[in-house]
Amino acid sequence: MTLEEVLIQKHAEPAQCTGKALEEVLVTAKDNDALTVGVYESAKVMNLDPDSVSFCVLAMDEDFQVDIALQIHFTLIQSFCFDNDISIVRVSDMQRLVEIVGDKAEQLEDAHCVLITNPAEGSWEDPALEKLHLFCEESRSLSDWVPEISLPER
Repeated sequence: MTLEEVLIQKHAEPAQCTGKALEEVLVTAKDNDALTVGVYESAKVMNLDPDSVSFCVLAMDEDFQVDIALQIHFTLIQSFCFDNDISIVRVSDMQRLVEIVGDKAEQLEDAHCVLITNPAEGSWEDPALEKLHLFCEESRSLSDWVPEISLPER
């Protein structure tokens, strides 16, 4: 095995673990009614109660490259997250994200932004969420301000 292959493998292992952690956090947040799905709904929550937002996931799809309005929304959401010390990641598989956060009976048209919020009765503890926050901190220290995470396949 070459040095390059070793480095790629070492980088892939944390990425896979981080993807599993993100899926676990999303499922837990959904079960705790602590998810906000959609760009506009997320903007409302961020505007009304930014302290309730714990984590932000931005999902890109094939429309992202041609949708200027969506790109502007992403830029504003990222800026808001940076200003309010909210951890933020990107995923490139919006369909997989919809499978995780959506109900089978309900079609989610706008899952480009998903917020994980703290329930009204207080914050819930989740070791996977802490792992994601640490991943984001490490990425920021490497000047990767919005790291990309791959969600695990089903």
